[in-house]
Amino acid sequence: MTSETIPVLSPIECRVLGTLVEKQRTVPDTYPLSLNALQAGCNQKTSRNPVIEAGEGELLQAIDTLKDLGLVREVSGSRVSRFEHQLEKVLGVPTQASALLTVLMLRGPQTAGELRLNCERLHRFADISSVEAFLDELAGRGGQPLVVELPRLPGSRENRWMHLLCGQPENSAKIEKPGEAGSHAEIDDLTARVAALEAEMAELRAELRSALAALGA
Repeated sequence: MTSETIPVLSPIECRVLGTLVEKQRTVPDTYPLSLNALQAGCNQKTSRNPVIEAGEGELLQAIDTLKDLGLVREVSGSRVSRFEHQLEKVLGVPTQASALLTVLMLRGPQTAGELRLNCERLHRFADISSVEAFLDELAGRGGQPLVVELPRLPGSRENRWMHLLCGQPENSAKIEKPGEAGSHAEIDDLTARVAALEAEMAELRAELRSALAALGA
């Protein structure tokens, strides 16, 4: 598999892959992971959204699929089977970008500020601008973007980002950048308000003409 033919992963395959990358950075002494350690990491209650309870059979099936795709490989030379990821190599991304993808895979959609904070143990970004630069790079891959910027939630000040390893989300509409035209809904609302103001002005002009005529002006 090449970076140009990235498949759509299932949620459990995505969880396995993200857990392997995370544990490589956070607990290198126990990496590559045994099946038991991988299961514990996939099912842990912290730093996971959603929290899951994956069984051994599900994990083995997910590992087999990821092995076929080249994203995971089994390490020999141990009494217990151990597994390691090949995410950066297969997707062709640097470690900074893989840290962002990992946190998105494990915790769901997040803003650039949240990603900077949650990536702290995987990679320390200097500022939010550097996070945004890598996100833009991941989103701008020709024909095969790995992340997408989601529409802003009501009341939110920042847009969230989501990975695309499990396919396109339903609400991944085009994001309007600063200085660009507003959304269709905003334009329709402004058009309606302008039309109402124009009608009101026309009515006021008619009343003014009637009043002037009555005064003989």
